[in-house]
Amino acid sequence: MSGNDMKAIEVATPKRTKEIIAKYGFSFKKSLGQNFLIDQNILHKIVSAAGLDKTKGALEIGPGIGALTQHLAAAAGTVTAIEIDNRLIPILGDILAGEEHVKVVHGDVLKLDLKKLFEERFADVSGVSVVANLPYYVTTPILMKLLEERLPLENIVVMIQKEVAERMAAKPGGKEYGSLSVAVQYYCEPQLVCIVPHTVFIPQPNVDSAVIKLAVREKPPVDVEDEAHFFRIVQASFAQRRKTLANNLTAFVGKERREEMTQLLIGCDIDPGRRGETLSLDEFARISRAFLAAGWRG
Repeated sequence: MSGNDMKAIEVATPKRTKEIIAKYGFSFKKSLGQNFLIDQNILHKIVSAAGLDKTKGALEIGPGIGALTQHLAAAAGTVTAIEIDNRLIPILGDILAGEEHVKVVHGDVLKLDLKKLFEERFADVSGVSVVANLPYYVTTPILMKLLEERLPLENIVVMIQKEVAERMAAKPGGKEYGSLSVAVQYYCEPQLVCIVPHTVFIPQPNVDSAVIKLAVREKPPVDVEDEAHFFRIVQASFAQRRKTLANNLTAFVGKERREEMTQLLIGCDIDPGRRGETLSLDEFARISRAFLAAGWRG
């Protein structure tokens, strides 16, 4: 489909979206977090951030009625869209008719074998990006699955709740910085692309959104012996945000080791009186390595 043809039947306008909803008698399910985007400029920003071309593939999660899918179809060589709501499958079939390089898969992304899907759909592309408007209620589980499974991804460009995007991109020292910031930045380099007002959706959500680009790292920025242990240390450090590192980590190693642990932190050049929100990835990695050397696995 050429760009001109696509514009002629563009989904992402208030009028066209309402027509499609009426034609198919579609009703929104609050439990699925369904909000359809009706702003062309935002869609262009999302697709542009992904850096797609005809040699590359795009994986979309939650295509809805295909507003973003149309733009992905015009930009990428291969597109796969995963939709959990079977009521949307026939609508997508009509909207994307003739797009032979686009495949819609009915399923729950959290339950699908994504490695197998990548082998089947993206074997012949030069790179793959996830590009999606994610439902708020499953944003973090979806992103962590994509990252922890070490899928061969170049970028993840997603529209998510504004506050969550800010937490992912946050630097040490602020109230937004937490275990999610550390986890995302361990795997990716985050960049906020734009803020999206709640008024450009049907129906309108209660909060604003943001588009964030996560450039997937080839390897983590810090040397970690045991990733699971590293993330346990991170979680423990943020267990009670107002508590010091020493207090939070005492619960991790046990009260009987508090003094020894305090000395160990000092040996890592980390003040035990600091809070978890002030620590960099490198400092968390230092603690993890030192705890492992001491035999403290938590």
